[in-house]
Amino acid sequence: MPRFPKKRRLMTVTGIKEITKSRMKIEIDGAFAFVLYKGELRIYGIKEDKELSEENYQKILTEVLPKRAKLRAMNLLKSRTYTAVQLKEKLETGGYPKKIIEDAIAYVASFGYINDSQYAMDFIEYNKEKKSKNRIFMDLYKKGIPKELIEEAWEDVVGEDRLELEKKQIIHLIHKKNYSLETASLQEKHKMLAFLYRKGFSNESIRSVLSLDITTI
Repeated sequence: MPRFPKKRRLMTVTGIKEITKSRMKIEIDGAFAFVLYKGELRIYGIKEDKELSEENYQKILTEVLPKRAKLRAMNLLKSRTYTAVQLKEKLETGGYPKKIIEDAIAYVASFGYINDSQYAMDFIEYNKEKKSKNRIFMDLYKKGIPKELIEEAWEDVVGEDRLELEKKQIIHLIHKKNYSLETASLQEKHKMLAFLYRKGFSNESIRSVLSLDITTI
């Protein structure tokens, strides 16, 4: 049987929207495709209501944008550390397609530039004497770190010193509030208990520091 050449996909540029003076949002066949610099529209023959060749489309998706996303990820990590989720959100604001974002994150992770476990351990080490365990867990979870990684990092950093650590944190907080263990009234004790509960400290640690039988007040 005779072989016919594979039919090339026809794509039409249905929208070009200016994001900034230099960056343009490109829509193909009625759906968002990618973001390019204004000069690249001329290079790849991108004009509204005109067809985009398969060759140029593939070149943009396999050469231009992957390289740009990796460089963007590297530049972001130069100024501060990011979790995988935070970096993903940053790249999404740049209009990169999902697969290109995933590849860029895998690329920087392969060099150790992004490591959620290390991020969690560093965060815990820095905050362990200022924030309660619950607060630290909540903050890390909001940054996109999975619960199991947070728990592992907590055990690695704090481990069996949890109660002693909580006591130090409570003492630091009550000193900041000028709370006197010796002269506090019953009302002040109730108020301090409620405050420490909200901060996420355990009954055991609160009772130990305040020298109180919590069940009696």
